[in-house]
Amino acid sequence: MQRLLIVIGAVLLVAGFAWPLLTKLGLGHLPGDIRVEREGYSFYFPIATCIVVSLAVSLLIWLFRR
Repeated sequence: MQRLLIVIGAVLLVAGFAWPLLTKLGLGHLPGDIRVEREGYSFYFPIATCIVVSLAVSLLIWLFRR
């Protein structure tokens, strides 16, 4: 359990430091992302970004388990 928490913390830390690089790549502004902006209200749900990140993480996990 301790190792799992340390790994999760390390992954979050790396993701936090890599965030400026990821935004330059266009993640968070893909064509499938939903954005609704109205006066006094904004809603953003990055569906396409979630799918891309999920596929990348799944691929990494698959590669590390081999």
